[in-house]
Amino acid sequence: MANTWGYGAMTNHLGDMQNSKAIIIMGANPASNHPIAMQHILKAKEQNGAKIIVVDPRYTKTAAKSDIYCRIRTGTDIAFLYGIIRLARENGWYDKSFIEDRVYGMEDIFKECEEFTPEHVEDVTGCPKEVLIQAATVFATAEPGCLIWNQGWTQHSVGSSNTRLGSIMQLALGNLGKPGGGCNILRGHDNVQGSTDLGCLSDTLPGYYGLAEGSWKYFAKQWNVDYEWLKGRFKTPEMMQAKGFSLSLWIHGVLDKENEKNNADTPLKALVCIGNGISTITQTHKVKEALDKLEMVVFIDPYVNDAAVITTREDNLFLLPAASQVETSGTVVNTSRTAQWRSKVVEPLYEARPDHEILFDFAKRLGFYEQYIAGMGKGDKFVWPEDATNEIARSLKTIGMQGRTAERIKRHTENWHLFNSTSLKGRGIVEKEYYGLPWPCWTESHPGSPVLYNINLPVSQGGMGFRNRFGLEREGVSLLAAEGSAPVGSRIKGGYAEITSKNIEELSGITLTEEEKKTVEGKNWKTDDSGLLVKYALQAGLAPYGNARARTIVWEFVDPMPKHREPLHSFRPDLIAKYPAIKDKPNHFRTNVRYESEQNAQVWVKDYPINIVSGRIVEHMGTGTETRASKYLSELSGEMYGELHPNLAGKLGINDGEMMWVYGTGEGKIKIKCKFSYRVDENSVFLPQNFSGVWQGESLLDRYPKGTAPYGHGESSNQVTSYGFDQQTSCPETKCSLVRIERA
Repeated sequence: MANTWGYGAMTNHLGDMQNSKAIIIMGANPASNHPIAMQHILKAKEQNGAKIIVVDPRYTKTAAKSDIYCRIRTGTDIAFLYGIIRLARENGWYDKSFIEDRVYGMEDIFKECEEFTPEHVEDVTGCPKEVLIQAATVFATAEPGCLIWNQGWTQHSVGSSNTRLGSIMQLALGNLGKPGGGCNILRGHDNVQGSTDLGCLSDTLPGYYGLAEGSWKYFAKQWNVDYEWLKGRFKTPEMMQAKGFSLSLWIHGVLDKENEKNNADTPLKALVCIGNGISTITQTHKVKEALDKLEMVVFIDPYVNDAAVITTREDNLFLLPAASQVETSGTVVNTSRTAQWRSKVVEPLYEARPDHEILFDFAKRLGFYEQYIAGMGKGDKFVWPEDATNEIARSLKTIGMQGRTAERIKRHTENWHLFNSTSLKGRGIVEKEYYGLPWPCWTESHPGSPVLYNINLPVSQGGMGFRNRFGLEREGVSLLAAEGSAPVGSRIKGGYAEITSKNIEELSGITLTEEEKKTVEGKNWKTDDSGLLVKYALQAGLAPYGNARARTIVWEFVDPMPKHREPLHSFRPDLIAKYPAIKDKPNHFRTNVRYESEQNAQVWVKDYPINIVSGRIVEHMGTGTETRASKYLSELSGEMYGELHPNLAGKLGINDGEMMWVYGTGEGKIKIKCKFSYRVDENSVFLPQNFSGVWQGESLLDRYPKGTAPYGHGESSNQVTSYGFDQQTSCPETKCSLVRIERA
């Protein structure tokens, strides 16, 4: 089981936002959720004259700092983006040479956007056409323009299409590969990027290597284990190369018998949850059912995981106290792809143990400890976490981690004051390096890459084109970059394939010795442990992964081009016929997922006429497990509530401060306090996602072990979020749900 909520990597970095002339923020609220990022955004506004455009169903703290605020209906981001792209094409604001030289398939996007006139966008999204035109004019004519998003984009049934079309808009405007531009995803906390890089996903191995046999054999070598032994850990060879359950869908592997055949007829029997708030997915009442049904549940956390309190199981529930960040050391990787060394402040208190010690203990008791530590190459003599960090650097070649050794990361962290916060450039003993060595960091002398896809720098200084991953041509059209679109100093002035043993001599102009040929035979840049292919590529100014066109058409996806599709529980059923959900998807992360059938099961808005707008609040993080344990933060926001427009509340007969019942489409219900607010429209309720400790009107505080109950508590909003999952990644659709509200 793994989290699949992270879509891509930030192309630029937080400090780089200060170089922007216009910033469009969609599906994010950094003033509440990413206050450090918000400081850089405000500096761009105050010091660089950047215009801030906020697109959000709710007037947030971020929107309060905007120059242009666009209120749209939840789930209509694609229609809004196509509206911007159409206006850019119509007015000639797009970057013609960038598209011609470095992009594949933009002609099809321009055809797809044709129907999204300002008038049509207003009908679909609710945003007045005049506001759309104003936003498009400001953003498309600014140079450079920065795009920011977060989970407000990803937690939709079309979340993957949202993120793709946002990137396509930046391609159309020529904003990728530029300081001050890019696609910038604000990750949820300090190591979300690091966890995805390390393979905490159910459909990849570490470093985003796939699940094919070749990838497994590569990692068997990196981990110093026998491939046949590794294969023997799986019930069948087929399961070794099949996607696992995702964080959002594992419950259906427990509750729905029909899904067992997707899991090799093996029902899920136990769950080990380490550092994850699993109550954050849709339909928390179904999470409770699954936890109650499992044979064993283990939570490893510094605090009591809320899900451990939600379940009513009476045996085989274990809470293992984990050490906090200040009681351990090692690397964290922030949203900008930069690594930082976290130093231990104190030894773990009481019975708490570091995560790695707990996992090592599991491995010993389960009989594979020797294999578990073999990749560090030192037997029991390894030094934690330095040797593990260097194993990562050696193994994860796909994203260029070779230069991120423990020694270099420590040196950066210890000398953070020598780096410029806007450019990340160092001085003194870290001169010519970028803070945190943002990947790709190709070698131990490479400075890191603060801005992805920047061809105005040599590869040796962080430059690169777009990666060649999908072949050399498609339907007779070249997928390689055009002549003149290579990084500065490149021997090849146009596009080229990824570096392999077969093409290294031709592309680099270097003749390998016979010994070198034998060393790299059959290898490519991401499987060559000798480093020769990367070494000679960089000498010739070549990016090891090639130089291709960015593709706007993903032919492997159910929607090759991003399409507006109405949410499964649509507030506008009149639009479903024109913009229907996809067909139901069998064996999607081992689960048969409903799309079309769920959307058409009934006219949902008749029984559930109010739209949810959900999000986080500045006082609390994630599920609020840690922050609600603080009496000071809980004093600021100590109980769950729902924001209603006074006009809607009046129609429902509910006064400010009174209690109300909120009923979801999936049988869940919550009892919360009404809070009048003009920040939401007259059809919606805002529900913060940071509470737990109350269940359908009943307090759960007596279920916490003595002394561990939080100061702040309330209903979990995800009890009433609707069934729904992204059509590619399975991310939960928490951002498009319908509810019914009644006075309590």
